[in-house]
Amino acid sequence: MLIDAQFFPFVLAITLLSITPGVDTLLVIRNTARGGVRDGVVTSLAICCGLFVHAAVSALGISLILLQSAWAFGVLKLLGAGYLVWLGIQSLLSARRGNPLPVAGLETARRDVSLWLPVREGFLSNVLNPKTIVFYMAFLPQFIAPGDPALLKSLWLALVHFVIANIWQIAIVLMIGKAGHWLARRSVSRTLDSVTGTVLVIFGIKLALQQRP
Repeated sequence: MLIDAQFFPFVLAITLLSITPGVDTLLVIRNTARGGVRDGVVTSLAICCGLFVHAAVSALGISLILLQSAWAFGVLKLLGAGYLVWLGIQSLLSARRGNPLPVAGLETARRDVSLWLPVREGFLSNVLNPKTIVFYMAFLPQFIAPGDPALLKSLWLALVHFVIANIWQIAIVLMIGKAGHWLARRSVSRTLDSVTGTVLVIFGIKLALQQRP
């Protein structure tokens, strides 16, 4: 059954997880300020598409292989950490150049940023995050009964997570979009780039130094 006694506890748990600030929220805010509401929404959708990859990987048991292999998990961890650091450095370089952010929501701003960029950034930041693999491997099985089709149920739960996370993140996008003209000021954009860049680099370094679970 797709909806059973464990469904509503799952919804509650995943809602609390979704509204907890983290790399996803930070990336959505940064990309909305950089490229407008369109880029923020696309980033959110791309991030959440990665959830289906993790759900399938978890259901097929590949996560277990990664967790049992120190070498494989270490490579994945370094890839994810390196990508976060790279995103952070890009923001810090933007802050140093002092380029004003495009005004969120304007058509000219939307043309300044390729649609592929937020798609790539959002999807890869999620798929390359070993914490999400560990979370799905440990979390999803609690809501899958022994007789349930594991892959179908995992993808269903990932879909629920997809909807809830997007509702929250797109709400943030719309709030940031309303502040587009304020965010376009040079001093504000440099501060935002500096803060987001620093936090992303810290997240990346912390992930790289984290011991295998």
